[in-house]
Amino acid sequence: MTPSLEAVRLTKRFGSFTALDHLNLKVDGAKCVGFLGPNGAGKTTTLKMFTDLIFPTEGEAFINGISVQEDRKNALSVCGDLIESPEIYPALTPLEAMEMIGALRGMPPDAIASRAATVLDEVKMSEWATQKVGRFSKGMKQRVNIAAALLSDPEVVILDEPSTGLDPRGMAEVRNIVRGLKKENRLVFMSSHILSEVVDVCDEVALIDRGKLLFYDTLANVSKRLNANSTSVDLTFLGPVSDETLATRVGKISGISSVSRAGPQRARVMISGGAAGQAQVLEQLAAAHLGLVSFEPSQSALEELYLQEISKGD
Repeated sequence: MTPSLEAVRLTKRFGSFTALDHLNLKVDGAKCVGFLGPNGAGKTTTLKMFTDLIFPTEGEAFINGISVQEDRKNALSVCGDLIESPEIYPALTPLEAMEMIGALRGMPPDAIASRAATVLDEVKMSEWATQKVGRFSKGMKQRVNIAAALLSDPEVVILDEPSTGLDPRGMAEVRNIVRGLKKENRLVFMSSHILSEVVDVCDEVALIDRGKLLFYDTLANVSKRLNANSTSVDLTFLGPVSDETLATRVGKISGISSVSRAGPQRARVMISGGAAGQAQVLEQLAAAHLGLVSFEPSQSALEELYLQEISKGD
C-alpha cells in the first residue's frame, strides 16, 4: 500500500481561538513533505491530531486511509512520530530506551533487539548505545528520539520541527538523517518554520498560516508560481549609492523590472529573462562603472512565495 496522510476539514478551536481552520490536505507516496509556516501557524496542532494527542473540534485525520479518530490503533500502527521535544529518562541508555518503547508498542523482544541496533546505527548513535542518555548533548538526545520514532519500521514518519533548538552541527546531523529516511520508501511529513531546512531536505511543501492552508506543491513548481523567468538579485557596491543612481542608472538597465534599496551599499533588483537575462544585466552593470562587487540571488523561490503568501494575511 502507498503510504498516505489526509486531513479532511480538520479543525481545532481552543475557546474562541481557532488554531486550525478546516484543513484539507492529502499527501501520498514515499517522499518528504515539509509542513511550513511561522510559529503559531497551527503546525503542531495538526500533527497532534494526526497522532491522536488531541481531538479535533471538527473533521478527521487519516493515515493510510484509516481514520485516526475512529480506529486509532490500526491507523497509528504504521506511524512513527516525534512531536515537540520529548525527554528520555536520563538514567537509561539508548538501548534501554528502545527496549522500553518497543515493549510499549507491543513488539516481540527479538524484534526490539534487532530493530534497536538498526535504528541506532541509522541515526549514528551505535557508539553510545550503552551510555546514559543524561550525559548526551541535545543533538544526541534528538537522534535517540528519532531512533525511537523509527523503531517499529513505520511507513509514515511524522516529525515536529526536529532540528529546533539545536546548534548548527546538531541541525546538520538531523537533516542528514531525514534525507536518509527518504531512501527507505517512507512518507516523511516534517513541520518546520525554517525555509532553508525545507528546501534542503523536502520534495514538496505545504504552507500554513493562521490555521489555514495557503498552498501545497512540489518545490519544482514553486518557481513556476512566481514566474521562473523573474529572479530577485542582491547587488553590493564598493561604496554608498544614492537613490538617484539607483533610479536612473540601475533601474533603467534593460532587463531590470524593479529596484529597491537594501542598505547604503546594497540594492535588490528583479531581473527578467532567466539566466541569459541575468548575464546581460551583469554586463551592463559592469559597464556602468558603479563599483559593483557582488551580484547574487537574494532569496529562494520558496522564500519569495512564503513571504508573498504570508503578507496577504497582514
